[in-house]
Amino acid sequence: MLSKLIDETKDAIVSAIKGVDDIFSALRGAVKNQVVGALKDASNVSATGLDAVTDVVTGSLKSAGEVGSSVAEVAKNSVQAAIEGVSEVGGDIIAATQKAASGSIAGAAELGEDLGSTAVGAIEGAIKAAESTGVDSTKAVGAAVTGVVQAADEVGSEAGSAVRKALLSAASLPKDIIKKAIDDDSKK
Repeated sequence: MLSKLIDETKDAIVSAIKGVDDIFSALRGAVKNQVVGALKDASNVSATGLDAVTDVVTGSLKSAGEVGSSVAEVAKNSVQAAIEGVSEVGGDIIAATQKAASGSIAGAAELGEDLGSTAVGAIEGAIKAAESTGVDSTKAVGAAVTGVVQAADEVGSEAGSAVRKALLSAASLPKDIIKKAIDDDSKK
């Protein structure tokens, strides 16, 4: 079932971007539609239902080669759209943020892509989603950092280290919030 959702998402994105000028707008629309559809199909929007968010974002990353963009840009736009989709159906936005960020790392890892730049893109997407949904950006960033770091650690200690380093050195991210989230995660 889960791999089916990943494949469906990849196919939906590839179909959505064919022949359009603004591929990222089309990508965000396809990801959001997949999340909304998956959560409406779930009996509830609980943590179990939110696992669909991880799968949708993973599937979107698998479309990166056909989208013709960097995995980091696809991660940024996919994470943003997935969170906005969860917001639309009244789900837990902070939990969804962690799941979406985790899915971006899972997808990039499967493709053998740079996890550091993907993590930075995912956090940037979470920040944009926090702004558009009105959630506390500090909480959203913290959840996204937890998602990318834990997913990278599952890939391996070298991957986890690379993600932490990329997050701490990214000029586009709020260093104080990133550092605190990484420190809090390491205490778990």
